[in-house]
Amino acid sequence: MDSAQLLDFLAATLRIAAPLILAALGGIICERAGTFAVGLEGQMLAGAFLGVLATHAASNAGFGLIASAAGGAMMAGVVAIATVRYHAEHMVTGIASNILALGLTSFLLRAVAGNGGAPTIRVPLLEVWAIPGLSELPFVGALLFRQPPLTYLALALVVPLFLFLFRTRVGLDLRAVGENPVAAFAAGGDPARVRTAAILAGGALAGLAGAVLSLQQVGTFTDGMTGGRGYLVLAAIIVGRWMPLGSLLACLMFGAAEAMSLRVQAFSLPVSSYVIQMAPYLAALLVLAGLGRGTRMPAAIGQPFRQS
Repeated sequence: MDSAQLLDFLAATLRIAAPLILAALGGIICERAGTFAVGLEGQMLAGAFLGVLATHAASNAGFGLIASAAGGAMMAGVVAIATVRYHAEHMVTGIASNILALGLTSFLLRAVAGNGGAPTIRVPLLEVWAIPGLSELPFVGALLFRQPPLTYLALALVVPLFLFLFRTRVGLDLRAVGENPVAAFAAGGDPARVRTAAILAGGALAGLAGAVLSLQQVGTFTDGMTGGRGYLVLAAIIVGRWMPLGSLLACLMFGAAEAMSLRVQAFSLPVSSYVIQMAPYLAALLVLAGLGRGTRMPAAIGQPFRQS
């Protein structure tokens, strides 16, 4: 592999990993507060759909990004109401919200853009932002400093999220709720409010992750376009031990696995393309089997808090 091929491979890895990173950061916020982030898939799907719809309606990508975050937060609100207010089981609620998002976005797409044919809404892709000076650096410039805005956002949020979780009082309160909500309440905290805010914030980031797919990579919305990425993100969070940097590395690893599978498909091997497309998910299973067994999740994750 020469330098040009290596650059193409690394660029593909970063492109594929970008939505995973944003969703993983949102999932970390949610799970650190004690709520399983199984609904990430549906939140990404809602963000992808509303981002395209708003961009098309307003002819403005900024409105589309706001709508994407709002769409993810709205789907997260369903999870928050069910799990925080009514103490529903987290896994069931998350899967149900994913199914709801899949059916609802498919229905609305046909209602808005069906016109008797294949439903399609096309919008311009987000422009690449070349950072003056840095984008001219050999190799690294083309890889890191000529990216669309949401890729920069995904990378830029990793360190601030770490500092928020481990160097601020609000982050400490959030982690305390995820470890022991009863003790957090006794210390004057409000576990229900903290969990609700964490779920909504995580949903907004997941919605932006969906915008990476629809507004930054494809320029349209298709049924189920997230393709199970939300579940892949859950694996990245576990492998990364609920830490922003660890999850970033896991997302890049899964992105590299998918980028490699795309390159392998070009060789026309006597193997079904569906088998090759399994590569990132197979990598996730293998990594979870090897590294996931020794991880320690937040102690109170999935446990309802009932104020006596």
